[in-house]
Amino acid sequence: MKARMKTTDSLLLLTIAALPLTACKSSAPPPAEATQPATAGIETAIAHAQQSTDYLEIPARISADPSHVVHIFPPASGRMLSLRVLPGQEVKKGDAVATLQSSDIAAARADYEKAKIEVLRADRALTRGKLLLQHEVLSQSDYDDLDAADRTAHSELERSRQRIHELGFSEDNNSDEVALRAPISGVVLDIGSAAGEMQRSLDNATPIATIANIDFVWIVGDVFERDLASVKPGREVEVRVPAYPDLALKGRVTNIGDAIDPNTHTLKIRVVLPNPKHTLKADMFATIRVPGAARNAVIVPSTAVIHEGDKTSVFIQNASGKYDQRPVTIGRTFDSGAVKNIEVLSGINDGDKVVTAGGALLRPTNGD
Repeated sequence: MKARMKTTDSLLLLTIAALPLTACKSSAPPPAEATQPATAGIETAIAHAQQSTDYLEIPARISADPSHVVHIFPPASGRMLSLRVLPGQEVKKGDAVATLQSSDIAAARADYEKAKIEVLRADRALTRGKLLLQHEVLSQSDYDDLDAADRTAHSELERSRQRIHELGFSEDNNSDEVALRAPISGVVLDIGSAAGEMQRSLDNATPIATIANIDFVWIVGDVFERDLASVKPGREVEVRVPAYPDLALKGRVTNIGDAIDPNTHTLKIRVVLPNPKHTLKADMFATIRVPGAARNAVIVPSTAVIHEGDKTSVFIQNASGKYDQRPVTIGRTFDSGAVKNIEVLSGINDGDKVVTAGGALLRPTNGD
């Protein structure tokens, strides 16, 4: 009997001893690591204030120097037989641009031939009159009339010769066709005709082609009158071209216009840049950056900034290792090769650990 009671008491003690162990296991809190956000794919960096140069951005366009732009007009009315250039093509001085067939050329040649005949006739008459004057058969006044007629004939011959040269051909050529040649070396900006079209003379004519020398180009911008204090002739500027994001050209302000546009209240500003490889093309967009005073600013990679509508924010890692989303005010964007940086005007302090990649993974989802 006593042995049976000992066995029962032992089982009871074992059961009671097991109960506290089960209760402790069910009420234990989860480990602290489980409450931390996942950090896979997240990169951070320490934000430091850097010196940034403030600048004024002036929208601009690239144009050819007007003094090195030539419009080729037809020298006479006629039919365009051939056009030998295309827009964007580079030509050398003297290259044939087009061939024109014109009755005006034939008329000019006929005038020249008539003038040559009149010169021969006037020369012979003057020679004969000189002999008659020596033998006192011809009066001095009659001889003077012959001399005047001879001078007039020579003048008319020279006029007809100059007319032929203006039309672009030689007096020894019998063709009614003339080759129109490039007066300068440059690039063809535009053409205004095609083979087979009829061309007018210089009056109300359309240029057959426009050629520009773009070894030097103008960067022409519009600066507001409120910004004139920051722009002075001779001021060093930087020119950026959207077509070449990595290209930064240095130049100086060569001229500021005197006439204000009444509609936009802007003045024209001009920067002249060398363009030996013709990298810069006419009518390209550009930006003239006028540097100002240096200032300290926090600059972070553009991947650190989260855009949500018109609001911007970044994630900052706090002392406990968690991430706080903090609103920020951003400024200018800087291109540094393959990396694009953004200036943060407020919201980040020097020394903050900023999430530079993977910030989108930390944004709370709906219902959190």
